[in-house]
Amino acid sequence: MTDQTYCDRLVQDTPFLTGQGRLSEQQVDRIILQLNRYYPQILTNKEAEKFRNPKASLRVRLCDLLSHLQRRGERHCQEFYRALYIHAQPLHGHLPSRCAVRPMSFLAGLGLAAGLALLLYCCPPDPKVLPGTRRILAFSPIIIDRHVSRYLLAFLAEDLRGF
Repeated sequence: MTDQTYCDRLVQDTPFLTGQGRLSEQQVDRIILQLNRYYPQILTNKEAEKFRNPKASLRVRLCDLLSHLQRRGERHCQEFYRALYIHAQPLHGHLPSRCAVRPMSFLAGLGLAAGLALLLYCCPPDPKVLPGTRRILAFSPIIIDRHVSRYLLAFLAEDLRGF
């Protein structure tokens, strides 16, 4: 995801965004108006009128807008995502380009929790070696992803009764 550009993300998300019932006409109009009024260098008045033409279907206008932004470059695509986040936040959270990131962050958090649990399990119970480690790890679920915290808390539950 970090090496994926906004243009690449827009190519990946276009079929999802143009799907039936994803974006309402009002949401598309608000996105177009934001790109035109706040960022006139991204959409000129003439382009905004073209993409807001009520004679064309919503899907056609949206496809034209997305392909226009892809041709114009990275900054234009980035501003589209910013406008999409402002005007259609629930939809923005379900974009295919964003959903691909979630499993990786979960796996990274799970790997961290597994490593910490293994460290606790393998280290000798000598209090001089790791004093208070279990106390520190007891508070780490606050920092770690909520899915991983369940496993870490289950692992530490027995040991915390002694404190």
